[in-house]
Amino acid sequence: MPLRDLAREALEGVGGRPSRLIITLIGTVLGIAALVATIGFAQTASGQIAQKFDALAATRVTVSPKDSSGPGGKERPTSQLPWNAVSRVSPLAGVQHAALSAKLPTSLRVEATQVTDPSAIDQPSPPIVAASPELLTTVDGSISTGRFFDVGHDERRDRVAVIGSRAAESLGINRVSGQPAIFIEGRNYAVMGVLGSVGVREELLDAVIIPLDTARSELGLAVPGSLDIRIDVGAGGSVAHQAPIALNPSDPGNYKISAPGDPGALKEDVESDINVLFLAIGIVALIGGGIGIANVTLLSVSERRGEIGLRRALGATTRDIAGQFILESVTTGVLGGLIGVVVGLGALMGVCLAQQWTPVLAPWAAPVGVLVGAVVGLAAGAYPALKAARIEPVDALRD
Repeated sequence: MPLRDLAREALEGVGGRPSRLIITLIGTVLGIAALVATIGFAQTASGQIAQKFDALAATRVTVSPKDSSGPGGKERPTSQLPWNAVSRVSPLAGVQHAALSAKLPTSLRVEATQVTDPSAIDQPSPPIVAASPELLTTVDGSISTGRFFDVGHDERRDRVAVIGSRAAESLGINRVSGQPAIFIEGRNYAVMGVLGSVGVREELLDAVIIPLDTARSELGLAVPGSLDIRIDVGAGGSVAHQAPIALNPSDPGNYKISAPGDPGALKEDVESDINVLFLAIGIVALIGGGIGIANVTLLSVSERRGEIGLRRALGATTRDIAGQFILESVTTGVLGGLIGVVVGLGALMGVCLAQQWTPVLAPWAAPVGVLVGAVVGLAAGAYPALKAARIEPVDALRD
């Protein structure tokens, strides 16, 4: 049988029962759509996550003193950060901003009023953090009301404070227009502002932040705790190497450095994880679609035994019969692949429009989707085609 005639017969066989064809295509369409959408979602989501990674973790380097075991097994810092650490690291290439900070002892009491109610339940005090004026800019934070203290407040050692939003809620402070005050160890501190967001330093939302020099003079702060550095994307390696040298040229190894990893590696990891999850769903749907094609093709073989016997009696070979049914199942798979690619692309575009994302899809995804549909059709139609080829003409015509 010429290939043109074989293709015509296969197309007539596929289109002869439109309702059955639609039902058969559902599984394949869902499977291919899931595969195409998975590739697009994985690449798009990894791009979005990588952008957030770049904006937060990839732009932050933290320097703190190393700890060593002292008497009694207690951890003690082997060195300390200099008080002028900000001015030392600021000239380094890739550094945008830097800020010193330190946590004060938890025993320090913070109260919104000096009036003591004996019947009231004792509430834990919010932690106190001493920081240099550059902290807000360094952590990419924002103020919901009021403002952050500046260099003048720090140099004058003013008793001022900025509190995190959760700390403000616990202290009953929601605005600063009335010049509210809090009391730390009985000394009043004017509340200048309330933090709205703090980037990666989420713990600051629960804290009371005061100027670094104020903490040194009023609360006995002895040494800084850590140095936060905001850097350009991609400058993590060089800043991590140069910052300890700038802080202590004679012994730079006494500092712990927390620097961002490779954003490309994170993107690949995210894409790989999403692919594994959703490809599993797509494969399950494809298996269901392949079983549907196989069942319908087997049913078609049973219904068309007379046709098969007549073709064999007129000279059709077993190869012609097998080729016809294989071509029918492959055609069904290709149709499912084409429709699935369109559905998958539509789903990807719809989600990206709703989330205001930039859709990303590899150019090979659509052709591979159609090819996978053809392979599924080929695999599903192999056994029914062999069964049809083995039908004897006499038995088929008798039936």
